[in-house]
Amino acid sequence: MMIFLTSLLCETLSPRISSSFLSVRILPYITGISFRTIKMSTKNFVNFDQSKCVDKKWGHQHIMSSFATYPMESVRDEVQKSPITPPTISPKYDSNLMSTVIEWHGKKDVRVSQRPRPIITDDTDAIIHVTSSTICGSDLHMYNGDMKGMKAKDIIGHECMGIVESVGSNVKNIKVGDRVVVSAPIACGQCEYCKTGMFSLCDVTNDSKVMEKLYGHRICGAFGYSHLTGGYDGCQAEWVRVPFADVNLLKIENNRLTDEQVLFLSDIVCTAWHANVMGGVGPGTTVAIWGAGPVGLLSVMWAKYRGAKRIFSIDCIEERLAKARSQGAETIDFSKVDVIDTMQKMLPGGPDVCIDAVGFRYTKGLVHKIQRAVFLETDTPEILGEAVTVVRKGGTIAVIGDYFLTANMFPIGAFMEKAVTMRGGQLYCQSYWHDLLKIIENGEVDPTFIITHTMELSRADEAYKMFDEKSDGTIKVVLKTAFAAIQQTTSGVETITF
Repeated sequence: MMIFLTSLLCETLSPRISSSFLSVRILPYITGISFRTIKMSTKNFVNFDQSKCVDKKWGHQHIMSSFATYPMESVRDEVQKSPITPPTISPKYDSNLMSTVIEWHGKKDVRVSQRPRPIITDDTDAIIHVTSSTICGSDLHMYNGDMKGMKAKDIIGHECMGIVESVGSNVKNIKVGDRVVVSAPIACGQCEYCKTGMFSLCDVTNDSKVMEKLYGHRICGAFGYSHLTGGYDGCQAEWVRVPFADVNLLKIENNRLTDEQVLFLSDIVCTAWHANVMGGVGPGTTVAIWGAGPVGLLSVMWAKYRGAKRIFSIDCIEERLAKARSQGAETIDFSKVDVIDTMQKMLPGGPDVCIDAVGFRYTKGLVHKIQRAVFLETDTPEILGEAVTVVRKGGTIAVIGDYFLTANMFPIGAFMEKAVTMRGGQLYCQSYWHDLLKIIENGEVDPTFIITHTMELSRADEAYKMFDEKSDGTIKVVLKTAFAAIQQTTSGVETITF
């Protein structure tokens, strides 16, 4: 299969021949598919040969995105020969044992509650005793009542890690006692999309007919992210049941790494990397990033790591802009200056890459506030409109902020006439996390710079309010379970507290 050809050639030929060379110079002659050439520096991860990549199967995807051009038919034919059993969405519970969880009860109403613990339901499951969870910016969609498909008492959250407590009989690579990070997207590992590295597009783990009607297809299931993505119990809980454990758990074998260093591999570290991959960020590129929340800040971190020449961070909160500057970005406060005029003065010709790390909820002008209020549109395209205007001709826009339905007044004319490429999508977590873990383990980046608060899980309702209001300088909150204190004592790993 073509998707494995780069890996095969890199392992067969001289290790001095990089996967990028093979992708650009050799694969086009074999497959008819050509890829964008990126000149690599010797300093950055993006200059690697496949033999140095921890995850050789997906290593080529760190440099350039071949996802959109991959021929699916051969994989689809193979998959159809072996039907895949979907996971059970609602797990079994042990009513004699209780778990502290965070429930959604309506707009700006999340509650700490006690629920029966989940137990092994399918033979590919694992049960995780959670040490750390966190609140994602996308959790605020639900908190603010903007996420459709929510039901009262849904357990929310999709980022966590902990210790494996039990495993199903068909789990091969994960064992009881392993310290693991849980992938926010739930993938089967067997369908045509998983087999080509597009794990968040898994065809098996989400049974939502509503999403299929809205989008024409279903994307993957996700923990605690509404019934549009399956209705799975979320990760802001003391115990979490993980389907397809071999696919959706990352073992952390280095006990010197704190939870804080690796927790975000569940989502936002990989999400920010995915934004850079979709944009084609590499040495010498110029990058503008809208939003200096956790994903936007980590996108700055990865853009710097990948060798971007200049990075611009756009937000209106000084504490967040200061974090962006600490990672090497030049900053623009949109509450004080016009973004388009300022960008055109700071970088005539426009950036090579624009990253939207904001999404659908944040309206700036009165027109879109009114349209959203009266349901003429669900999503505002204002950030995308600015990006289309400032990006250089022939440039690329990567959309990693969430969008859900429809938006009015998108500048389709400028988008087309300027020959702009736009890519969007949720993270391909399992394609990235092994190698990003290695980068963190080597001390080449430190994602903990975004953490501003560490709180007990039992204070999650307070944490949500702080995060939503951006009060007390809140950027990223880590939620700790009672079990975390026990693990800290036994492992000797220290935790950051505020």
